[in-house]
Amino acid sequence: MKRLILVTSPPASGKTYISKQLAKALKHVVYLDKDTLIVLSHQIFKVANQEVNRSSDFFEEHIRNYEYDATLALAMEALEYEDTVLINAPFTREIRDSQYVDNLKQQLLEKDARLTIVWVETDVDVVKQRMIDRNSDRDTWKLEHWDEYIAGVNFAIPESLDNPDIVDDLLVFQNSSDEEYQASMARIIPILENRSE
Repeated sequence: MKRLILVTSPPASGKTYISKQLAKALKHVVYLDKDTLIVLSHQIFKVANQEVNRSSDFFEEHIRNYEYDATLALAMEALEYEDTVLINAPFTREIRDSQYVDNLKQQLLEKDARLTIVWVETDVDVVKQRMIDRNSDRDTWKLEHWDEYIAGVNFAIPESLDNPDIVDDLLVFQNSSDEEYQASMARIIPILENRSE
C-alpha cells in the first residue's frame, strides 16, 4: 500500500531537517516542502502591496490555505508514480480538524494509499533558540512578538489522530536533543518502511 507522510509541528521544531533525513532513509519517496511555494506567496504580497507577514490577516485570507492545497495536489499527483510521498509542512490546524483528516484519508484510499502523520515534539525553549539561530525573515515578527506568537501555538501532541489499533497513523518524533533525534530515527524508519496493510 502506498503512503502519504505528513511531517508536522509548529515552526522551528526541526521539521525540515527531520523530513529530509527521513526521505533520504526511505526508498522510493517523493519529498515535498510547502516552503518551496513561499516564492509565489512573496509575489502575492508584493503585487497586493502588502508587507511580507505570514502572521497577518492578509496571509490568512489570501495565501495560507492555498499553499496547503497546492502542496497536497502535488502529493496526490506524485502518488500516481511513486510509493511514498513525504510532505514537510506545519499542518498545525488541519491535523486537529477530524473532518479534514477523514477527508484526506478518503482521498488517499482512492489511490490505495494510507496516511501517516509524524509529529515533531520539541521543547518550546529549543524552538525559540532554533528560530534565533536560523535568523530567517519569516521569524522576525514571531521573535519580536514572542509572547503573543507563542500563546497561539499548540505544542500538544494531536492525540486524537492516534488509533491504538494502528501502529503507523501517528508517530511522535522526539527532537529536543541529539539523543532524542537518534532514538526517534531508529524507532520510526522501520515503521515507515513497512508497507503491509
